[in-house]
Amino acid sequence: MKIVRLYSGDDGESHFEDVEIELHPAGSGRYSQLFKGDGVIFREVEGDYSLEFHTAPKRQLVVNLTGHVDLEVGDGTVRRMGPGSILLAEDHTGRGHKSKAVEGEPRTCLFIPLDDDAPLY
Repeated sequence: MKIVRLYSGDDGESHFEDVEIELHPAGSGRYSQLFKGDGVIFREVEGDYSLEFHTAPKRQLVVNLTGHVDLEVGDGTVRRMGPGSILLAEDHTGRGHKSKAVEGEPRTCLFIPLDDDAPLY
């Protein structure tokens, strides 16, 4: 399963990376390992949502449920995340990233905080 990783580079900027979460056959499907964390946070933002550069408050998965968001890093690269997309936010240091609603759409997502030492890929 592919997800997008957002991480802090040695240059003080955030960067994107596509990573693969390994799935293994088990019972009626394929499953990943269990990733430990603190719980789940539900979030809803209006269609005028726009944040300037900021860092992720902690290592977390962000699962987009409805709407779209444009994420921008320091070199100007923009990734659009839509319903069903999963982001691993690990850019705790440096300048961080921008996030902005797309075409006035409200957006809902899940934040799933992860333990700092939980391996994902």
